Amino acid sequence: MSTVSEVSQVKPGARPIRERTANSKARSRTDAIMRVVLLIGLLLALIPLALILFIVIRNGADRLDWAFLTETAPLSYRREGGGFLHGLVGSGLIIAIAAALSVPLGILGAVFLVEFHTSPLTGPTRFFTDVMTGVPSIFVGLFVYAGLVQEGFGFGTFVAGVAIGVLMLPIVVRAGEEILKLVPNDLRTGSYALGARRWQTIMKVVLPAAGPGLITGSLLAVARGLGETAPLILTAFGTFYLTTQLQGTPQTALPLLIFERARRPEEASQALAWAGALELMLIVLILIVAARLITRRAAVAR
Repeated sequence: MSTVSEVSQVKPGARPIRERTANSKARSRTDAIMRVVLLIGLLLALIPLALILFIVIRNGADRLDWAFLTETAPLSYRREGGGFLHGLVGSGLIIAIAAALSVPLGILGAVFLVEFHTSPLTGPTRFFTDVMTGVPSIFVGLFVYAGLVQEGFGFGTFVAGVAIGVLMLPIVVRAGEEILKLVPNDLRTGSYALGARRWQTIMKVVLPAAGPGLITGSLLAVARGLGETAPLILTAFGTFYLTTQLQGTPQTALPLLIFERARRPEEASQALAWAGALELMLIVLILIVAARLITRRAAVAR
């Protein structure tokens, strides 16, 4: 008690912490100015996003109806009506293949980087992952085109899924690595103390603890893959028809249809392109919101 009272007392000649100092007004003024600067920067960053949303919604909302979601586009670019059902199905199949390839491999890569960080392969793996994150998507399309399309596979859903999966893989790895680093080491130590092996600790302790974050990172990678166009030109090739074949016939996707219809001068074709852009934007928005909700619920549960 005496120690607490001595600490709480103010020494003679010293100013209490709550007393306003001579430069407090200057600090308050500087703080207010920086808050205004940050607010202005935020507003400037939001202006392009708001303009994009406004233009896409204004031009695509009238055309995005039930017929657009359930019909395929007409063969004639001048003909009114139709929709992007074949693009929605194609995008779903391509993303499903890409996710099946990239998510498990990406999580395994993240586990290796975090749990086996003493391995001599950790540095090169992280380096190539960072390099792949910044590689232009057209290079990946050329790689898959040369390695699979020209080697007998031909255009199709599978090779397009491989190309998108290659683009998604480094995103999953980097996001998974950061999430796994947040898992407390006490959980690992406690598991080892109970006699669990390393693989048991990873499978039954680390991955369940990082599960919501890994799902969030995977959804963000899927959102990135949905909007890619350049690799699909060289792998899926595009088609006017609805196809569910995984390989052997050209496939289409929403980005391909938007690109094809947007560069046409006909008004009917332009209307389909704007509606397709709005549909794709809504799908990406749903994925991002889902990722945020998963993260928030996981934080509340903890």
